[in-house]
Amino acid sequence: MKILVTGGAGFIGSWVADAFIKEGHKVLVVDDLSTGIEGNIPKKAEFIKGDIRESALLKKVFSNFKPDIVNHHAAQINVRRSVEDPVFDAEVNIIGTLNLLELSVKHKIKSFIFASSGGAIYGEPKKLPADETTYPIPISPYGASKYAIEKYLGYYKAVHGLDYVALRYSNVYGPRQNPHGEAGVLAIFCNRIMSGKPCEIFGDGNQTRDYVFVGDVAKANILSINGPSGSYNIGTQIETSVNDLVTTLRKVTKREFKVEYSPPRAGEVLRIYLNIHLAKRVLGWSPNVNLEDGICQTWKWFKDRDS
Repeated sequence: MKILVTGGAGFIGSWVADAFIKEGHKVLVVDDLSTGIEGNIPKKAEFIKGDIRESALLKKVFSNFKPDIVNHHAAQINVRRSVEDPVFDAEVNIIGTLNLLELSVKHKIKSFIFASSGGAIYGEPKKLPADETTYPIPISPYGASKYAIEKYLGYYKAVHGLDYVALRYSNVYGPRQNPHGEAGVLAIFCNRIMSGKPCEIFGDGNQTRDYVFVGDVAKANILSINGPSGSYNIGTQIETSVNDLVTTLRKVTKREFKVEYSPPRAGEVLRIYLNIHLAKRVLGWSPNVNLEDGICQTWKWFKDRDS
């Protein structure tokens, strides 16, 4: 099939594009390279540099490429920036996505696969692990924009018959993650360890996340091609604190490094991890890479890149 991957020069999007190509699909990547890296794009993929807010450019892409599937990873992913500038966050994450949805309906695509966020849309759930029935109460504009798109997807399914799969990722990590952004604590820590700088933790380090390896996330996207419409948590169902992450990093890297604690940041949840039973039952997906093995692969990538 022909698959349009937005954000395919980014960390997760490039892994997903790779996986689609290995499955024999034809891939076109659209990315504005604001955070993505052209070198991440698979050599066998077509590439068009462009912003999803540019409706005229997207019209040409749909008319010329004629995708069967839209896989949407392009986004404003910085929680802190969304708090500082919620209008910009909405312009990219909501208006940009609506441009794609309108064209998807017009061109009768088979399915729209959306990279949502299980780490941000639930807010502070009273019951953990959070499953898909947990009522979303996002505490950042970023989480609100992801949840808004899921509601739009429900509308486009009900009114226009557009099939969709929304993958609610937990905290994705792995090789290629940008260590200079805000959205990848493990990549940031690896980069600082390589540079001999202390790792900065915001808060007391007891805040928890569900860390899922990017290769497992790519597999979820493959299985979503024929998945029934709906939202699915993609994580490990394992709760890990930032302090525990530091302990595992010390074990894997065999390096001693300093840790500095700073005040917590607005818009970030304290505890979250995801129930993944629905993805297992309906999509046939489950994670294969445990945290220590995933950190080993990530650390090796950082060391190889530095050598």
